[in-house]
Amino acid sequence: MATLKVEIVTPEAALWTGDAAGLMARSSEGEFTILPQHTATVGDIVPGLVRVATSSGELAFCVHGGYFQVGADEEPGVTRATVLAGIAERVSEIDVARAQLAKETAEAQLTSTADLDEATRAQLLGSLARAELRLRVAAR
Repeated sequence: MATLKVEIVTPEAALWTGDAAGLMARSSEGEFTILPQHTATVGDIVPGLVRVATSSGELAFCVHGGYFQVGADEEPGVTRATVLAGIAERVSEIDVARAQLAKETAEAQLTSTADLDEATRAQLLGSLARAELRLRVAAR
């Protein structure tokens, strides 16, 4: 029987590894689903929700962008799907109050300081985008 092994990894840690029925995410080309025996492919993942269907239920991850790779495993009949993300976390572990505070802080700094240099403005916009993504996926 064909199986799918999924890995969700960041530079800091492997967030989850295990057998799955499917992996659902969104790339710059649209939503996609990876199933056992999927053809080998590589692509990007846009910031958003990544879902993994397992025999014990669905797992949800907030991924702030990255890449995915699908290919045959060394074990016959096994497809391996790996999500490589710079920043990712389980949706169940998102601290909503902290994300809301980060959003408000970034918004306040962006509107109250007219003389922001380009690097500081980019950093604040990044913080705001990460906070908004966390709030959006936590509210789903």
